[in-house]
Amino acid sequence: MPKKQRKFADDGWAVWIDGDDVSTVYINDWLNPKGKSYVDFAVRIRGVMASKSLNVYVPFFVQKEEIEDVSLLFNDAKIMQATFSASCIIEYKKNECTSEVAYNGKIVDIVHVSALGYETSALSEGTLIKIDLEKLRSYLDNDEAYFIWRMPHKSLDEVFAPRKDINNAKERLKDLITTPIVAEKFGYSIRINESRLLPEEITKIGAFHRQKLKKAVVTLSINESYELNDAGAYRIRRLEENLYKDFLPKDYEKEDVITYQWQQNRETSLKGHFNFYYNVNKNSVSRGSMFMYLVLLTVIGVAGNLIADVISKLLGL
Repeated sequence: MPKKQRKFADDGWAVWIDGDDVSTVYINDWLNPKGKSYVDFAVRIRGVMASKSLNVYVPFFVQKEEIEDVSLLFNDAKIMQATFSASCIIEYKKNECTSEVAYNGKIVDIVHVSALGYETSALSEGTLIKIDLEKLRSYLDNDEAYFIWRMPHKSLDEVFAPRKDINNAKERLKDLITTPIVAEKFGYSIRINESRLLPEEITKIGAFHRQKLKKAVVTLSINESYELNDAGAYRIRRLEENLYKDFLPKDYEKEDVITYQWQQNRETSLKGHFNFYYNVNKNSVSRGSMFMYLVLLTVIGVAGNLIADVISKLLGL
């Protein structure tokens, strides 16, 4: 069974909070192999009152206008329930920059980064996003805060982009005729705060080296026709369409989506960085092969009729 060329994305993210050492990072990928993929990126900071800045390195170029502040959708009770996996009470837009959420016996602030403001700058092969937390203090009532935004996940778009081998047309034709099954294989790695994947401009920063994230949580959502290696996933579920229908990225098909979730804690990652790896597979029938079969059947049918006519004439039938 021939396989398409294996394609692989190795994403190296960086997250550091100047003044904080117990933060949690959340990466929620909306994988869309037939269109644009998106990533919801979130950070929960405990001790935000004493923190000076939040810094996130994104391993691809993203323009400021491409960043969406999805926290502005949290006035919808269903979206809050889906995001926090709990019943929530929210004081939406309690001030210019934050909302306040009560859930699971605690109260936290949700920061609306579009109102607070942030800086973006190109750095190496990616983008650095910086949020000034000192400007935020006068708006905060709690010492724990969430920051969340959405971006197009361009490195995944490159992986899922269809590729055609035009250099070996004879082999391609042979595959179309002999093998109708196409096996697609994609590799996807998420590495957070691993220095070998980061620009030198970041690895020289003292605050980056002092930062040791407490936990990383990764969520992947993809159509059920694709298979993921779910070893180590602590939660697998079907996407709750009624909860997410007004929250999903534009043009993302919500039907038949399976969501997988993994997490790692600092207790099991003493180096201070996190590493996740996934295989994404799909077997399907090649449309090219089916078209080729129809052409061959048509040709054989026409040729058979012509031969039958010739034989009939020779025999005088």
